[in-house]
Amino acid sequence: RADTPTRRDERRRGTRDERTTTMRATTSARARIANANALKATTKRIARGARGTRGAVRVEAKRTADGPKVVIAGITGAVGQEFLRVLKERDFPYSEMKMLASARSAGSKVDFDGETYVVEELTESSFDGQDIALFSAGGSISKKFGPVAVEKGCFVVDNSSAFRMTDGVPLVIPEVNPEAMAHLKLGGKAGIIANPNCSTIIALMAVTPIHRAVGVERMVVSTYQAASGAGALAMKELEQQTREVVNDGECKTMEIFQWQYAFNLFSHNAPMTENGYNEEEMKMVKETRKIWDFKDVNITATCIRVPVMRAHAESINLTLKNPLDEVKAKEILSSAAGVSIIDDRAANRFPTPLDATDNDDVYVGRIRQDISQPNNKGLDLFVCGDQIKKGAALNAVQCAELLLK
Repeated sequence: RADTPTRRDERRRGTRDERTTTMRATTSARARIANANALKATTKRIARGARGTRGAVRVEAKRTADGPKVVIAGITGAVGQEFLRVLKERDFPYSEMKMLASARSAGSKVDFDGETYVVEELTESSFDGQDIALFSAGGSISKKFGPVAVEKGCFVVDNSSAFRMTDGVPLVIPEVNPEAMAHLKLGGKAGIIANPNCSTIIALMAVTPIHRAVGVERMVVSTYQAASGAGALAMKELEQQTREVVNDGECKTMEIFQWQYAFNLFSHNAPMTENGYNEEEMKMVKETRKIWDFKDVNITATCIRVPVMRAHAESINLTLKNPLDEVKAKEILSSAAGVSIIDDRAANRFPTPLDATDNDDVYVGRIRQDISQPNNKGLDLFVCGDQIKKGAALNAVQCAELLLK
């Protein structure tokens, strides 16, 4: 067949299409590799400084003869191990330390502050003569053993949802509502202090200073939640899936979630409720009202699981009771305890989960007026916080510190 100009044009277009497809495939592969490397780097940062060469946790803390006797229930989990790091970083005083876990983990060893501890099985007798117990072993374990610990005179700071909405149990973020547990002091009558949900903590660290200044009438939150919120096994599965997709082109391991997690995102895996919200979203609604002791705030949330290792991100839209411009909002947030600002519009530089990873502060940026709401009564924020640290272990240890003051 004659090589006409039309056929030559068709061949050129075909070649361009092939080149475009190849470039897109190459770019996609590079992106997958970059994401995998970022996840691996994050995993290494998690491990670095927290584990010795034998895999045991190695940290130092402030041991004193007159310090409280401390129990960690759930030592083998991600938050349990983070407890040790935070205790060390904050020089939390203690005289004795006890490591508890399930029967399956009993007998394993943890190095802490120059000593090797044998992990003990969690039983009712575990709290005899103890002063403070940090719980992160799941709601059912907390419900079973938390009251037992209190009966034996041991204060409980619980990281599960077991007691958060229980009347008489303070739900505390120390920078937000320390007065809620002011009646609880070491040496007095023991009680339970509930740690809020990680997404609630991260959101309210940023929003409470605004609420105190001008009042918040409505809060719309979209969360982008890391693997760490589902535990150490979810973090391992994300890393494994990433390796499989990058190296083999397909995801083979799906044991924690029913969907592929690497290079994907999905609605939060918490159970759904009758109103169409999942339990994670309803936790944010109910817990915010309890922490603020303020029922007249309307809250809606959409919670999403994203393939990030250990720091959550949240997009927050506020309707304010009184006007507030973005300049004043930034001033308020800049002076708030536990909050850092990353808000450089010229450089398009705002908070990322990697900024928050391994750090105590909650990071806030994208501070801007909501142009859909008139009279400076709308504000948008983007927030990132380390889910294991401020969202769990750090907040719990801060509550334990309040027991000593």
